[in-house]
Amino acid sequence: MTERLFFTHDHLTAELEVLSCTLHEDQFAVILQSTIFHPQGGGQPFDTGWLGESTVLRVIQEADRVVHYVDRPLEPGPVTARVDEQRRALHTRLHSAGHLIGNVGESLGWMPIKAHHWPGEGKITFIRGETAQSMEAETLQQQVNQWIAADYPRHMNLEDGTRQVGFGELPAYACGGTHVQNLGELGQVTILALSEKKGALSVRYEIA
Repeated sequence: MTERLFFTHDHLTAELEVLSCTLHEDQFAVILQSTIFHPQGGGQPFDTGWLGESTVLRVIQEADRVVHYVDRPLEPGPVTARVDEQRRALHTRLHSAGHLIGNVGESLGWMPIKAHHWPGEGKITFIRGETAQSMEAETLQQQVNQWIAADYPRHMNLEDGTRQVGFGELPAYACGGTHVQNLGELGQVTILALSEKKGALSVRYEIA
């Protein structure tokens, strides 16, 4: 099992251990003992960056291990890992903004069932709960703006392999993604549109 170091800290550089490196088509699949790279999943794209002199092109989850696909082979042993800071920051802000939209929806009686935190494609999908109230873009926008202005700090809890992430007094979610340390880091989050189809309500959003 690959230990996910990003579950407990936000380090973008680390000294890691290469366990194996195998040829995979025109790339090389690298398994590390532990990783700071977020694999694609949970609605969040993968990190890129570098392992030594090798460029990390994509990162995926396979069973209980994280596989890093790189452009040149690596020898087993120690390696310096570096995550692309700009890409990580963008995905982190998008994911955290999605959490806030989920929190607003739940406060209005809606249940989030799907999240997509990709640049240019941000979307949270809800279904109606028994007490669902009308949800409007303006209501969502005002509440998200208030929470960002309050600059709530992030809190995380890892217990029995399940990680809970929340902000300030807001309810936490079971989540394996990356998140800002304080909501003020989000900057401007814009609710673009709401659309309801076949009983599901989709909220599209973007960050500045």
